[in-house]
Amino acid sequence: MFPQSIVDFYAANQELLWLTTLVADLGCTLLLYRLFGKAGLQVAIATAIILANLQGPKLTVVFGLQTSLGVIFYSSIFFATDVLSENYGKAAANKAVRMGFAVSVIVLLMLSLALLYLPSSKPDTAEFSSSIHNAFATIVNFTPRFIFGSLLAYYISQHFDVWAFHQIKKFTAGRWLWLRNNLSTMSSQVVDTLIYSLVAWWGIVDLRTALALGAAKYIFKLAIAMIDTVFIYWARRLYRLGHPAEAS
Repeated sequence: MFPQSIVDFYAANQELLWLTTLVADLGCTLLLYRLFGKAGLQVAIATAIILANLQGPKLTVVFGLQTSLGVIFYSSIFFATDVLSENYGKAAANKAVRMGFAVSVIVLLMLSLALLYLPSSKPDTAEFSSSIHNAFATIVNFTPRFIFGSLLAYYISQHFDVWAFHQIKKFTAGRWLWLRNNLSTMSSQVVDTLIYSLVAWWGIVDLRTALALGAAKYIFKLAIAMIDTVFIYWARRLYRLGHPAEAS
């Protein structure tokens, strides 16, 4: 998809690739909000949870830490729910959480059904079809365990995030958006990371490795929470200026 020069550049600069991906992910979420308003954030949450679940098993090393690629996309969900909480209230944020949960269940069901189809045995496409089927099976066979862990962690931690966001907002009388954005995400990500690491990774790897993966993910999530603070202020400004294209 990308020119070889870009592939080579990012192969040698994985940390810069992580930052580029994060900015692109948050930027796309903000763009969806700008174009479609509240519905755009709901779409962003559904898209992010699908990407996080499908790419969760892929491990990489960034800044010397081994982590799952899904952490980038999953963390943007917290950004989107915080924007919903800030601009539309607790009920809207919780509704989006439930929508994301429903989308994950549907994706799991459809992917599982798709895997039941046998690859084509026609001579002219059999080899290609078999290779695609096997590659697809590798991803989807991981999916149920990772999605179950993600669903459980997602449902509990996201509701906690919304609750914590509004508790902090109430305690600070609506001041200091940066504080409620960061504290709600940091605290809820502890819950999310612990549940996900134990359910998704323990058994595939030993407990120590599962917790190490979780700790690395949490470090990245803390960094993402701080970086997305700039984006949440942009989102609030868009809302106050009446820029989001709300559906009629």
